[in-house]
Amino acid sequence: MSARPGVVYLVGAGPGDPGLMTARSLELIASADVIFHDRLIPPGALDGAREGAELVYVGKTPAAPSMPQEEIGKRLIEAARAGNSVVRLKGGDPFIFGRGGEEGEMLSDAGIDFEVVPGITAGVAATAYAGIPVTYRGDASAVAFVTGHEDPEKGATDLDWKALAGFPGTLVFYMGVKRLAENMKALIAEGRDPEELAAVVERGTMTGQRTVVATLGTLAEVAEREGIAAPALVVVGKVVRHRLALAWLERRPLHGRRIVVTRARAQSSGLAATLRGLGAEVVELPAIRIESRIESDEVQNAIAAIDAYSLVCLTSPNGVRLLFEALEAAGLDARALAGATVAAIGPGTAAALAERGIAADVVPERFVAEALIEALETVEVDGQPVLIARAAEARDVLPEALSERGGKVDVVALYETVREEPAPEDVEAAQSADYITFTSSSTVHNLREALGERFPDNARAISIGPITSDALRDAGIPVQTEAKRHDVNGLVEALLAEAGGLQPK
Repeated sequence: MSARPGVVYLVGAGPGDPGLMTARSLELIASADVIFHDRLIPPGALDGAREGAELVYVGKTPAAPSMPQEEIGKRLIEAARAGNSVVRLKGGDPFIFGRGGEEGEMLSDAGIDFEVVPGITAGVAATAYAGIPVTYRGDASAVAFVTGHEDPEKGATDLDWKALAGFPGTLVFYMGVKRLAENMKALIAEGRDPEELAAVVERGTMTGQRTVVATLGTLAEVAEREGIAAPALVVVGKVVRHRLALAWLERRPLHGRRIVVTRARAQSSGLAATLRGLGAEVVELPAIRIESRIESDEVQNAIAAIDAYSLVCLTSPNGVRLLFEALEAAGLDARALAGATVAAIGPGTAAALAERGIAADVVPERFVAEALIEALETVEVDGQPVLIARAAEARDVLPEALSERGGKVDVVALYETVREEPAPEDVEAAQSADYITFTSSSTVHNLREALGERFPDNARAISIGPITSDALRDAGIPVQTEAKRHDVNGLVEALLAEAGGLQPK
């Protein structure tokens, strides 16, 4: 069900991990006309917004000017009255320290229809990611969510510290870092045991999450020593002791490692998601972008004559994707390749073909042109028409070898790789990376050229295969390790093997 015009949706985006966003939140983001969003929403949360949607930042940044709450409400009302479908995207849950209730009442008073889409709140999610169950049989049958930072302008506190000190369960303080020492002293002053376990969870569910455990009496000192900063929440109670057994996040094999992904943005999301799932903090620093050339005369001519080729060679998943786009544009599908021997340069390319209903006839074990040439030795090419569909800047080893064997070779450039200019904040984040993954020689050349002196020389280079490794050495970049299988899965395996013997920075 898409967003409806004239309606405001108060949407919780969850605590920070994009994977914890609800299906309904993503659906509304994709169909909204206007999105008013906070600062602490998950990375990539707005990537699914439709083209032409208005994105309005209304977040509150500590120690910086921010839009007053009344102004936010006014703009929500104006946008809805203009006939827009409006999403008010908030970190966590809109009704838990999110002021969603206030915004809902403003909309109600103005006669504006609204809906509430709950989100997972940090008090449940960040604690779970830290291995701390907020309730546990015999330790805590209740949990209290408490603001750790009240509005300083209201004067007197609304918190009953005596009641909180005597609360028979777990206390979870939101926004509690700035007043951590004062809040812990207040609990102790009202009778809470200073030796009780407590924890601070920084950047809960997000990359770089850290958890510090101490006693109630020493937590503030330990957190300051460890440099804990907002956003963070504080947990007080017996349940903290279970973290020792339940701290699953830190056990992921790439936890604490910062890894740069240099693939083109259109292809990087799968690799980035895999690495994040293994615990890594991923910096997407695409060195290249793919520009299609399927409307060129050479591609159009090749597609028109596709049924004449006896051998079709594809050298990358990008080539597969664009070949099929060109076929579709001509009203054709996989059946157009029925009469040809189809060769894929490696397992990644073969998998891309399989997704489109084509089982590659020839797939070498090594992801290099030389290996494909060897694998094609049993295929008759003398006097036969051969199509090599590839990138514009690829090596000529394959077409030259097949031409020498008498093949009538047509080399068609389906795309070219163009240097991508990385965002300054991503370049800065890459400076402290542990690893940089390279998936082609073009990612090496273009990243080195784009970054110049800002290239993160201390990061270890992980190469997808020998051609990429040669490009790295030519660029003066040491190769830490090379994938044994020359595809993305092999790259991940190499990274895991390499990271297994190293400690996080």
